[in-house]
Amino acid sequence: MRLPAWLSHHLAALRALLVFTVLLGLAYPLALVAVGRLPGLDARADGSLVSVNGTTVGSSLIGQSFTDAEGNPVPRYFQSRPSVAGAGYDPTATAASNLGPESVVDTIAADPDKSTRSLLTQVCSRSRAVGELDGVDGRRPYCTPDGVGAVLAVFRADGLTGRVTRVVSVNQVAPATPFVSTWQGVPVELAEPGHDYVAEGGLVTPVRGDAPARPAVPADAVTASGSGLDPHISPAYAEIQVARVARERGADPAAVRALVERHTTGRALGFMGEPVVDVLALNVALDRQFPAR
Repeated sequence: MRLPAWLSHHLAALRALLVFTVLLGLAYPLALVAVGRLPGLDARADGSLVSVNGTTVGSSLIGQSFTDAEGNPVPRYFQSRPSVAGAGYDPTATAASNLGPESVVDTIAADPDKSTRSLLTQVCSRSRAVGELDGVDGRRPYCTPDGVGAVLAVFRADGLTGRVTRVVSVNQVAPATPFVSTWQGVPVELAEPGHDYVAEGGLVTPVRGDAPARPAVPADAVTASGSGLDPHISPAYAEIQVARVARERGADPAAVRALVERHTTGRALGFMGEPVVDVLALNVALDRQFPAR
């Protein structure tokens, strides 16, 4: 007996569904699990976890903070690159800040919880904090001494080219002191919460200041990676931390520097990317070789 065409089509579709369910829903996932259990691959399949004395302390693929309960850096450890993934290094919230070079003006609201910092101010504050922690010059171009973006809103009589009538340091509020007292003979005011000085007609004017052209604090110490999960820092950032870590652990700086070099990886295939330092592996090695006093 010949089946109706419509029934034959449905049966063929059902057979295809069953075949692909077995292949892609069962066989393929089980094959990947089996491959992940092969010697040499099993650790990576489990998340590249790092264990010390049987206790998991992190993953070699995901960065982490080395801070105390209040969020302050623990001085005896090398510090990681900043992260904007969730509360920091959250793999479920991996993301960049989406802020760019033109993000130089903070939003200062009457309610502090609604205020937001520009990328420039974030960089300035991080650089200042790293400088204080590691005893290096934390100054950067276009940053104020108190760690915010050195940006003025300049008001002119005819909008663009007339005489200056008013100047506001848009990222500083009381009780701060304006990073410059006058601009073209006009006293500089502090910003007041709730004001949008750009919308009010002020011309955004970043001021470079007298910071060195090549800051002592490297870029990866003040900017987050695109994923927010970067487990590495640059050798330059590691280098400025050596003296602090050695002092806190009562170790020879040369020995700490040798550990840094041991945990530095060169460019991929010899030409891609930049050399990087594995922060977690380095700190684990420090605890093993130079236990905290």
